[in-house]
Amino acid sequence: MPLKLSLKPGERFVLNGAVVQNGDRRASLVLQNKASVLREKDIMQADEANTPARRIYFPVMMMYLDEANADRYYDEFVRRLTEFMQVVKNPQVLADCVGASKQVMDREYYKALMTTRRVVDYEDERLGKNVGSGV
Repeated sequence: MPLKLSLKPGERFVLNGAVVQNGDRRASLVLQNKASVLREKDIMQADEANTPARRIYFPVMMMYLDEANADRYYDEFVRRLTEFMQVVKNPQVLADCVGASKQVMDREYYKALMTTRRVVDYEDERLGKNVGSGV
C-alpha cells in the first residue's frame, strides 16, 4: 500500500536513514514500497532522551530507523520500559506500555513508536510541557 507524504516548505524527514529536506514549496511524495520514514517532528536526538518516557521512545525510534540492528537497542528499551511501568499508575498509560512491548516483540516498530509517543505526550502533560511541540 503506497504511503503519501504531504510536506511543508523546508520540512525534513528521514527516509531509510537519509535525511531529506523539501524545497521552498509544499510537495507530496508517494512511496510505493516499504520504507522507514520519520518526519522531523518525530525525530529525537540522543541528548533529548532526558526523561523516563523519552528514554523509552528513543530506542524504539532507533529500532525503527535501523531495523537490521534492532537487537542492539532492545535491552535499553526493556530496561527503560520496566523502570517506567514500576512507577506509573495510570491504566491507559500502562496499557500503552504493554502495547508498545507487544509491538516491539512483533517487530512493528512504527506502531510501537506511535504508541510510545502517547506515553511521551502523557509525561509532557504531567510535567507541564507543551504537548504537540514535537518529541
